[in-house]
Amino acid sequence: MKTLLKTTLMSIAILAVSCTPKDESTIIGKQHPKIENGRMTPEVLWSFGRIGSLQVSPDNSKILYSVSYYSIPENKGNSELFVMNINGSNKKQITETATKEVAAKWMKDGEKIAFLSSESGSMQLWIMKADGSERKQITEREGGITDFIFSPDETKILFVADVKYGERTIDKYPDLPKASGIIVNDLMYKHWDEWVTTIPHPFVADFNENKISNETDILKDEPYESPMKPFGGIEQLAWSPDGKTVAYTCRKKTGKEYAISTNSDIYFYNLESGKTVNKTEGMMGYDQNPVFSPDGKWLAWESQERDGCESDKVRLFAMNLETGIKLNISANFDQNSEGLSWTADSKSIYFISCWHAVTQIYRADIADSLIVPITVGTHDYEAVVPAGEKLIALKHSMSKPNEVYVVNPKTGIDTELSFENKEILAQLKMGKVEERWITTTDNKQMLTWVIYPPDFDSTKTYPTLLYCQGGPQSAVSQFWSYRWNFQMMAANDYIIVAPNRRGLPGFGNEWLEQISGDYGGQNMKDYLSAIDELTMEPYVNKDKLGCVGASYGGFSVYWLAGHHEKRFKAFIAHDGMFNLPQQYLETEEMWFVNWDLGGVYWDKNNATVQKSYANSPHLFIDKWDAPILVIHGEKDYRILASQGMAAFNAAILRGVPAEMLIFPDENHWVLQPQNGILWQRTFFEWLDKWLK
Repeated sequence: MKTLLKTTLMSIAILAVSCTPKDESTIIGKQHPKIENGRMTPEVLWSFGRIGSLQVSPDNSKILYSVSYYSIPENKGNSELFVMNINGSNKKQITETATKEVAAKWMKDGEKIAFLSSESGSMQLWIMKADGSERKQITEREGGITDFIFSPDETKILFVADVKYGERTIDKYPDLPKASGIIVNDLMYKHWDEWVTTIPHPFVADFNENKISNETDILKDEPYESPMKPFGGIEQLAWSPDGKTVAYTCRKKTGKEYAISTNSDIYFYNLESGKTVNKTEGMMGYDQNPVFSPDGKWLAWESQERDGCESDKVRLFAMNLETGIKLNISANFDQNSEGLSWTADSKSIYFISCWHAVTQIYRADIADSLIVPITVGTHDYEAVVPAGEKLIALKHSMSKPNEVYVVNPKTGIDTELSFENKEILAQLKMGKVEERWITTTDNKQMLTWVIYPPDFDSTKTYPTLLYCQGGPQSAVSQFWSYRWNFQMMAANDYIIVAPNRRGLPGFGNEWLEQISGDYGGQNMKDYLSAIDELTMEPYVNKDKLGCVGASYGGFSVYWLAGHHEKRFKAFIAHDGMFNLPQQYLETEEMWFVNWDLGGVYWDKNNATVQKSYANSPHLFIDKWDAPILVIHGEKDYRILASQGMAAFNAAILRGVPAEMLIFPDENHWVLQPQNGILWQRTFFEWLDKWLK
């Protein structure tokens, strides 16, 4: 649950265009909000530039990255490209258009940049000089392109494009072209927020700076997706250093088999023979994100052991391509290993991993499987790219969004380079973030973040919020969110209590896995341990406690609403599971409910199953006694909006004060600016009404 890309080549034209868009008024750039009293507001939150797509030039002298900006009046966002020297000097915005530039990559000469743009109406491949000049369109491919990578010698391109999936109603009945009905005969007919009518395929084509030609669908006539929906991207594909092999990630299953399995594999496609070989056959969980070593002798990838367990430990595996021997580099490392990148000498791999609710950079040495931490501190690293003797990385915290940093891999010392949001941050007062270790009911230690309001006064009392995390196996690390933003909550004079309860990564596999089959069990006791300890502080108003959360956090809110014993005076549940038997039959990724709930609810002889469903929040609606706000998106196919509507209806029928905010056009998240503002305003109006 924690966890869409879009064939026929019609024609290829070379189109030189100006960097100036036809309608200058639609350009969305950096915002300069008015900030009063140094406090965060929803409008300020949506004005931050969001940095991503980090790329280092071939000679390690320059950094290319994107920044996304959002306009509340336009109700949309746009991404622009920036280039700066490796030391942060000479930063320059190289695009300023009304359409997005995405997936930007350096070309091998370091003088040009390739990227995707929708300027011509669909996402196509473009090239320009590294200063943004001489911009030209390379492809005019029907259906567009969603991402790409060049072969090492740049004579070929590997790109992703959508192909038709399954039979549509119009295929069966061409005389009913306006019929809207969808005929379904197997599972996985919808995923995340879409009805599955297309799937992504990887294509290989010849490339020069004027066109692509002779394209080949690597999965031609195969009904499988690569990269994998809904979140897989170009990181699931890779070129071998000699340009003869493409590695791709694929779960070669459809329908019911796809819906109940996480067993993906890494395949090698040989360009000369056209043959495909499964390199991870027999490895039963997720195997994905292949990375070749620079010398071509090794393949590293992220691997999970068990089929059906999407939150299994992410292991660092490496294969000797000469012998075929596979090494579990992280066998003795009780943490996840993600975001892999090789050192230039092919002897080590950098990766990121969360431990004790912070995400650091690590290095693994292939020869002896030695893993050493590189960085320390209260923050999360999100991406790491080697650049000669340095590392370039994205880093954020609860008090600061992503910025680009250079990291010394020997000392771990980092230096900020981008300063994209310096002007906004300089005007804001951020609340103190405190790390606490709280004793749980089974006498274990639980790390809990406590975030205090700006201008906190310990002689006063404050309404306090218990934050319930989603996932359910997603870390409460130093994340920066544009919806569940702790500094936003603190700016509204709330204290926030955010426990790393049972079922979260970063505290060992035993702590992580305890939650499966125990919904409503120890993790709920952990929540209550955290809020009960904080209420002993004189500055916490124990008569003004709220409880909020989304996804599994929404489930937690619904469950606690029936078990809180008068602790809380207000609840907010976003996209939460309310009726677990209903959820089992409504969700699309069946492997999740099979693993975490134990299986089908009608299996009366399975004790784990019966324990799981006996903790369904809808069974305790008779004990609801505090006001509740329900929020849900109708395009949420992970947890259908019917769950939220049922919870709201039950509250009203019970006579419990309730309100519901429904987004017909949002999925499991809230992505549109004006919807995001509405979300925040409704959130705080509800809390203020009952807690202030």
